[in-house]
Amino acid sequence: MSVPPLIENSFHFLVDLFFARWPQPVPTLTKLQNCKIISHRGEHDNRTVIENTMQAFDIAHEAGVWGIEFDIRWTKDLYPVVFHDQNLIRLFQINRKISEFSRNELQQAFPMIPTLSDVIQKYGKTLHLMVEIKEEAYPEPEYQNQVLKNHFSSLAPKKDFHILSLCPEMFSVLTFTHKSAFLPVSEMNFIRLSRMAFKNQYCGISGHYLFLSNRLLKKHRNIGQKTGTGFISSQNALFRELNRGIDWIFSNHALKIQRIRNQWYDKSLRGKNNHPDG
Repeated sequence: MSVPPLIENSFHFLVDLFFARWPQPVPTLTKLQNCKIISHRGEHDNRTVIENTMQAFDIAHEAGVWGIEFDIRWTKDLYPVVFHDQNLIRLFQINRKISEFSRNELQQAFPMIPTLSDVIQKYGKTLHLMVEIKEEAYPEPEYQNQVLKNHFSSLAPKKDFHILSLCPEMFSVLTFTHKSAFLPVSEMNFIRLSRMAFKNQYCGISGHYLFLSNRLLKKHRNIGQKTGTGFISSQNALFRELNRGIDWIFSNHALKIQRIRNQWYDKSLRGKNNHPDG
C-alpha cells in the first residue's frame, strides 16, 4: 500500500523533529569509521539540482559519500534509464510516461535524465550503487534481465551494488543477479518483509528508522543479514543509528550527514592520538 505524499511528508517531518532533539551519545571511533552514508537520489533540491541526475551524483561523490541510491525505469524500446516517477509531471510538468519514449527520444527531449549505463560507467566501483527496481510491468523479462546482466557485468553483487524494491514481489522477475544482493524496502510493513528476507535469504532489510525495532535488528544481525535505515537528517538521528549498528544510512541530506560524521570522526581520532595510551 502506497502512503499519500502529504501524509508521508508530514509524518517524516514530525518524527525527524523528535529524533533530532533526542540527545544521543557519540558513537565509537570504529562505528564512525565504518559509517556508510547513501545519498538518496543524489544531492538535490529539484530547483537548482534535479534528483537522479549526474550532477546530483557528482555532488555526493565529491563530498566523499559512500554510496548513491537511484531508480530504474524502462523506455518504450526497453532500455533502462535512471528516473524515479512513472511519468514526467512532477519534475518536468509533462504528462507523458517514461515508457512512452524511445531511448533516443527521451535523451533528445530530456538530456539530463541519465541512462543506467551512464551511471554505472562513471560510478561503478567508485560509489556503492543502491539500485531501486520500481513496481511496473516487465513485458519481456528474459530480454530485460539480459540487458541488466550486461549492464552490471563489470560489477560484483553485494560488493559493488545491491538491488532494492518497495515491492519485493518484483524480485521474482529478476534473474540477472543472485538473490543475496536483494534488499527489500519497507514503508510500514517491516514484519512481513522481515519474514520474506529470512525465508528467501536476501541480503537484509531496510526502511524507516522508526519502524526497525531493536528486536528485528538483532534477529537479522544474528544470521548475518544487513540493515539500512532512512531518511537520516540530523546528528542525533545519525548517532542513534550508528550506535544501534545500522549498516547503511540513507539520507536526503547526505552532504550534511557526511560532514557531521567527518567532524566527529576527526575529533575522536585526535582524542585517541592525544591519549597517553592511544
